[in-house]
Amino acid sequence: MPSPLILYDTTLRDGAQREGISLTVEDKLKIASWIDRLGVAYIEGGWPGSNPKDMEFFQRAAEIGMRSAKLSCFGATRRAGGRADADQNLRDMVATEAPVACIVGKASRAQVELALGATTDENRAMIADTVAFLKGEGMEVFFDAEHFFDGYKQDAAVALDALKAAIGAGATTVVLCDTNGGAMPGEVRDVVAAVIELVGGSTIVGVHFHNDTDCAVANSIASIELGATHVQGTVNGIGERCGNANLLSIIANCALKLNLRPVSGEQLLQLTAASHAVAEICNVSPDPHQPYVGASAFATKAGLHTSGLSKMAGAYEHVDPGLVGNARRLLVSELAGRSTIVMKGRELGIDLETDPATAVAVLNAVKDLEHVGYTFEAADASLELLIRRTTGDEREFFRLESFRVLMEKRATGDVGTEATVKIWCRGERHIATAEGNGPVNALDGALRLALTKFYPALAQIELTDYKVRILDSHQHTAATTRVLLESTDGRKEWSTIGVSPNIIEASWQALCDSIAYGLVHDETGNETGDEMGERE
Repeated sequence: MPSPLILYDTTLRDGAQREGISLTVEDKLKIASWIDRLGVAYIEGGWPGSNPKDMEFFQRAAEIGMRSAKLSCFGATRRAGGRADADQNLRDMVATEAPVACIVGKASRAQVELALGATTDENRAMIADTVAFLKGEGMEVFFDAEHFFDGYKQDAAVALDALKAAIGAGATTVVLCDTNGGAMPGEVRDVVAAVIELVGGSTIVGVHFHNDTDCAVANSIASIELGATHVQGTVNGIGERCGNANLLSIIANCALKLNLRPVSGEQLLQLTAASHAVAEICNVSPDPHQPYVGASAFATKAGLHTSGLSKMAGAYEHVDPGLVGNARRLLVSELAGRSTIVMKGRELGIDLETDPATAVAVLNAVKDLEHVGYTFEAADASLELLIRRTTGDEREFFRLESFRVLMEKRATGDVGTEATVKIWCRGERHIATAEGNGPVNALDGALRLALTKFYPALAQIELTDYKVRILDSHQHTAATTRVLLESTDGRKEWSTIGVSPNIIEASWQALCDSIAYGLVHDETGNETGDEMGERE
């Protein structure tokens, strides 16, 4: 039987409030697509009344092609002394055409009187008027009771009255929010139990925790065990200050520890991939020690542990890492990670299981490159090319002689960039020059100019994203740079990587891998075999 647990993701709104994160509309669409793969019930797209970007997201959300999740828009109750039907924030929510509205309102006497400058009677009216207005517009309405746990401790009657006002006006779900993130599991249990006893029979009770005491996931699980059936969180726990409850950990704990089955087995397998993908889109370094999905979550270095795992699967693991799409890593043993390489080779039609020496060579190459800053978890296309290169299955489409990039800053303020590439292809030397709005764009243009006549499939390959990360910031401007490129041919997408102290060289590496991968997988019928021919 499917679990009654309702998963509500707020990565695109609450998660995006993390310091240092700034998402474009394209970023939000990509993240929403990944979250939808996880089987959550609701995805909160943003606060349309706060900025044009969030409104554009709702206008373009149909591009995602949602599998199962419903979109929810977020907003606040009407202003004190105002009317709901005249509140522009609420009208913007209706304009999104999202089926669900999540409304935040105060559930603390101190917040009502000091922050809002209103009375508790007016606060109840603000909540009721807002919920009734949105419900009248045909939306399903959830009520986020802000500062609920602190408010309950200060004056339980005021906190509960806020819930009653929302329920009375038609809210289907009331969400108890630990807005300051200071609640502890013991008090959470007492408060959630009291609320469920009061309203749980007719209304869905949900929870929303912040992680300021590092208890957000524990508080969420405690609430679920008591009977809360709606839980909010973000991918990787990103969010303001110390973050939000990590929805990935909540999903894994409920599925593998509580046997609640909040998602299907296939969706559970997407957890690790989704974690890494969202981190890269947000341009945030993935936490290797994050439970369940981190690169080190199932890594064993101690000799005793490594020996035990090599003899008995699960000897030092609380769950099978494969259930969440992760993999076991034995960091000292010669078997360390070889199974992953063998599996990847099998996907490519390369038999590494009967060739252990080559599998170890691939693994050592991966380790050496990761030591200097490569991360193939985020660049699967570059990993495939590395395996092909090590096994002798590489297809060399061109060979670089040299490239040069010139940039000119003019007195008018204009900036011009020009790139020249000298390559060998089909036994001939080719030189091409192109201008661009930056060095990567100019190099891409020059390389295409030289190669497209030989490989028409290049016309279908486009770069869709470009990300740069500094790996050793203590080196200042001499730091090593990691470049990640995302590309598409209109049918599939892939990611490639380059690492170098020189950002243009790192970009060139990722660009060459992008083109090579696209040509290897060309399905248009163009001839893309080993076409280097005789060289000079």
